[in-house]
Amino acid sequence: MTTPRIFGTPLSPSATKVMLLGSGELGKEVIISLQRLGVEVIAVDRYPNAPGHQVAHRAHVIDMTDGAALSALIALEKPDLVVPEIEAIATETLLALEEAGKITCIPTARAAMLTMNREGIRCLAAEELGLPTSPYRFASSLEELEQACAAVGFPCVVKPVMSSSGKGQSKLDSAADVQAAWDYAASGGRVDAGRVIAEGFIDFDYEITLLTVRSQGADGQVETAFCEPIGHKQVQGDYVESWQPHPMSPTALERARDIAAKVTADLGGCGVFGVELFVKGDMVWFSEVSPRPHDTGMVTMASQVQSEFELHAKAVLGLPVNVALRAPGASAVIYGQHEAAGIAFEGVADALRVPGADLRLFGKPESFARRRMGVALATADDVETARQHALEAASRVKPVIR
Repeated sequence: MTTPRIFGTPLSPSATKVMLLGSGELGKEVIISLQRLGVEVIAVDRYPNAPGHQVAHRAHVIDMTDGAALSALIALEKPDLVVPEIEAIATETLLALEEAGKITCIPTARAAMLTMNREGIRCLAAEELGLPTSPYRFASSLEELEQACAAVGFPCVVKPVMSSSGKGQSKLDSAADVQAAWDYAASGGRVDAGRVIAEGFIDFDYEITLLTVRSQGADGQVETAFCEPIGHKQVQGDYVESWQPHPMSPTALERARDIAAKVTADLGGCGVFGVELFVKGDMVWFSEVSPRPHDTGMVTMASQVQSEFELHAKAVLGLPVNVALRAPGASAVIYGQHEAAGIAFEGVADALRVPGADLRLFGKPESFARRRMGVALATADDVETARQHALEAASRVKPVIR
């Protein structure tokens, strides 16, 4: 992969230009990290005043699943790098532009296309790479879903093949739950509302995100590094807490790193990959991978020497990275609690009085009851104390309507 090694001045002919496709809270932090290196950043999202729009050099609002609109914007801006930050993108367009030599997509257009669709990445992991996964079937109708659930057994989990942050995801205990799961999945799919995956339930002890960083070494060859494992708690498929490091047996950690190295090597390119894994004792199963920073990895803004966002920015620019842990840390989500635009937050000072605590309020223009509007962070001498402090700090922030 060719990456810029000479860095120019933003808003000048010498600028190194990066276009971010998706500009939510994760994209915002990537933009800040890129700008600290003198990069000119163009932020793109489907709605105005997204968090990343507020800190970028320029902002655009388009439907990123519209291939013609996406292609026209890329032709207008002529970025050195195109960095997808979400799944809902016309990845076929990115692939065609990459194959024509018109863009460099991070980590690769193929990676963006495969991981946008749970069908693509699951078939790659299980059938091509032979990685251990839960049993699974795909379905395009209620009847097919009934057959798929019967095949994988109950309990099972049903998800849209294209969704994020737990949207449209259900746990099914019996055949009586299939109709409701089908309807809910259709409402949560971002692109293809008519296709789902049914996954057999694994009786795991815990699940982790293993942030895997592919970057160029001094010899120009790609090197793979691993952050410490991140544990997380989910509610309705959406993360509400994360912590780092999560304790693992040496054997489980070795297996987790082996799985992450194999899947990210196949996807190729450079950058941060969020590899999600189930663990029971020494056994490890592949779940999903995102070729970009992961929401559970927001804890790294407190716990690591370089956050996942700084790691991503440096890796995609061909720069050295440092995955060292700074201190045990935790994050806890702050929800909007209200359905309103332009909400306010009380209790920020009280939250910051919690020992070792910090906050990130994302600046999203519209709040929903279950929309992630911010995150509390904390570090401590041990993970459990950090978790307690993060939860306490988050509880002190009160979203209000004014």
